[in-house]
Amino acid sequence: IVVNQGFSIHGNEASGANAGILAAYYLAAAQGSEIEELLNNTIILFDPVFNPDGLQRFSYWANTNKSENINPDPQDREYSEVWPGGRTNHYWFDMNRDWLPVQLPESKARIETFHNWYPNILTDHHEMGKNSSFFFQPGIPSRTHPLTPDLNQELTKEIGTYHAAAFDNIGSLYYTEENYDDFYYGKGSTFPDIQGSIGILFEQGSSRGHAQETDNGILTFPFTIRNQFTAALSTLKAAQEMRVELLNYQRNFYQNARKEAEKGAYAFGNPKDASSAYHLAEILKRHQVELHEVKEQFSSNGQTFKSGSSYIVPKQQKHNRLLKAMFEKRTTFEDSLFYDISAWSFPLAFNVDFTEEASMKYAGQKIDSLTKPEISAPEKSEYAYLMEWHPYEAPKALNEILNKGLRAKVAMQQFWAGDQKFDYGTIMIPAQNQKMSSEEIFDLIKEVTESANVEISAINTGLTGGVNLGSNQFRALEPQKVALLVGEGITPYDAGEMWHLFDQRYDMKITKLDLSDFMRADLSRYTDIILPNAWGNAVGEKEAAKLKEWVQNGGTIIGYKNAANWLDNNEFMDLEFEENEVQAKNVTFEQRRDFHGAQGIGGAIFEAKQDRSHPINFGYKDDKLALFRDTTIFVKADSTSYKNPIKYTEEPLLSGYISEENLELLPGTVPFKHNSMGRGNVVLFTDNTNFRAFWYGTNKLLMNAIFFGDEM
Repeated sequence: IVVNQGFSIHGNEASGANAGILAAYYLAAAQGSEIEELLNNTIILFDPVFNPDGLQRFSYWANTNKSENINPDPQDREYSEVWPGGRTNHYWFDMNRDWLPVQLPESKARIETFHNWYPNILTDHHEMGKNSSFFFQPGIPSRTHPLTPDLNQELTKEIGTYHAAAFDNIGSLYYTEENYDDFYYGKGSTFPDIQGSIGILFEQGSSRGHAQETDNGILTFPFTIRNQFTAALSTLKAAQEMRVELLNYQRNFYQNARKEAEKGAYAFGNPKDASSAYHLAEILKRHQVELHEVKEQFSSNGQTFKSGSSYIVPKQQKHNRLLKAMFEKRTTFEDSLFYDISAWSFPLAFNVDFTEEASMKYAGQKIDSLTKPEISAPEKSEYAYLMEWHPYEAPKALNEILNKGLRAKVAMQQFWAGDQKFDYGTIMIPAQNQKMSSEEIFDLIKEVTESANVEISAINTGLTGGVNLGSNQFRALEPQKVALLVGEGITPYDAGEMWHLFDQRYDMKITKLDLSDFMRADLSRYTDIILPNAWGNAVGEKEAAKLKEWVQNGGTIIGYKNAANWLDNNEFMDLEFEENEVQAKNVTFEQRRDFHGAQGIGGAIFEAKQDRSHPINFGYKDDKLALFRDTTIFVKADSTSYKNPIKYTEEPLLSGYISEENLELLPGTVPFKHNSMGRGNVVLFTDNTNFRAFWYGTNKLLMNAIFFGDEM
């Protein structure tokens, strides 16, 4: 039997990592027939530090603020980490949400190990609030994902009896079937459940340092380690004694999965953006999913799937249950509360065409090693080059071109060259009157097409169909210098997603401006400043005045989510909001939290209609877009229709949970607003366009706001 024991994926939950080292030592050093039998029959995979960057940040903080005389006063500096804290990884991601998207390097290695071994049990050791005791699964029964077999939860409960006995033996308090759930498959304790394994979450009340006063007395760091160590050993005992049950469960899981698999296949692709489809295929390959090329073009449900920009995924394969979990759209639920998000449909996240009704007769060669989509090599032009804005990496290419000193323009209208139609947002690079010779320009174009994997076409005449290349409908673009507000009061996850997007996806420099230094910063260095989701009064009146002056002088401020209220209150925008005024009727005191919780939107997917002629929507081939939303900010549409380039449809819910009251408010509201202020621009997104680094389909909205803000 194989047991994978993982610790401290949240770096400031350090008891797990310390217990992991202790457990490994115990297994190596212990002697006797009992330990020998365990080791002879159990393969134990140890990952003592899931999150080394976060643990390093936290341990540095706790140890540098430690006194010789340990002070358990919770107001001591030791127990209040500075922003962003040690929970997250280098880019401020919660890595315990990345088991399914697999976007981070730590996750890629972890998932590869999982698929090499397919552990029967995977444990995930965490910490929670200091006044809590110890939690082990199962979680809240009504919040288990419907695709998880009932037997999974029964076995989890049986394993729990071993934890209970171990904790009873040492006199430690514990609880189960509360607070936490098994719904989102992107968590460490839930991901195994769709893979024939048993995922188990442990949560220990945290000392968040060396010792703290709590409702249960003084909680010391060694005590928290002892509990985690105890749970690690009770897991191994359960694995050993339940070995036959667990092996049979995993075997039957995959046998039943194959039996229930339907014939046919899924297909996904994007004829205008092969790169986005490729990046979705990357995730599937990381999960060992069988993929095929498309050998010939076909249509299904009004969508066309072409060779070179599409993929076919057979339903009859080992991981068909995982595929259902990744591809499904779900709008009915047993419960109205969720520990995490309620929807994550990957085809919607990547904005690709998708069908569940493809035939395997169109399947080409099985893909063993995934390669980037092939692009045509550019030809030399003495007149101009054209790059459509559809490909995911087009902003990376444009940024490189502008930073090398080339002039480039964006097409505000569609046009034709021969039989090829060029869409809104096409980038035109003149070959003449540049700082480089035409030969040097061609060398750069070749370099850019290779680094960004985008096609750039040569054109030898300005006499195009529709607008001509010399028209004023081609607007000059400037290199962009972007700053990101960070620090106390800013949501680290949201800020980190943007930092990662610029740094890892688009190779764009981004300056992280800490709010504590903001009043000393020279804002004239930046063309754009992003204000991520924030809480409280993160950005005060003085900072607002400074930002307003900067915008009036030509800057573009881009706000997200709760920034809507800040922009409205500080008169950057005049916004009107729809308010949920539902009253609690026949709700008891005990039910109050459930009542209010049900009115939140923890994470669901909604449909919006796009005006593709507006610069914010350049690069999208369709007029419908799936947006991820985890806020209850409902902004009313403008009475002038062209000022609502993105607007929620009349039936917007695509997947996930939303209360009836909120679903009545959402249709017709807008997730995007733009306002001109002086010579500058104010942009608002009420939704997260960069969610957890896997919502590829809306990343371009932010890039459009940055590169084309002056054209709005």
